Amino acid sequence: MFKCTVCGYIFDGDEAPEACPKCGAPKAKFERVADEKAQLVEKSRFSNGLHMQLINIFEEVISIADEGIQDALDPNCVKIFERAQNDAMELVQSMKAEIEGHMKKGKWG
Repeated sequence: MFKCTVCGYIFDGDEAPEACPKCGAPKAKFERVADEKAQLVEKSRFSNGLHMQLINIFEEVISIADEGIQDALDPNCVKIFERAQNDAMELVQSMKAEIEGHMKKGKWG
């Protein structure tokens, strides 16, 4: 694993690329990522991937709940749909904040 010292791009491979795919910096601007740091990056990628899967599911819940709110069959149904929508929105925002926190702590790359 190598990291571009110009833009922070992480490249997975046995040696650095000839040029950074993100910013175009030459191979000399890449540094090898220490094994301990590389393991943290991999673990973070896994965890962040799980967060993204849940975000996608909760965004679908938000959309479905909105349909239920619009349908407005009865007040109790609307309350359930509103709760589902609000809880899903809160979880999505929490997960996005968690992913951002991983990135700020250098766990992403």
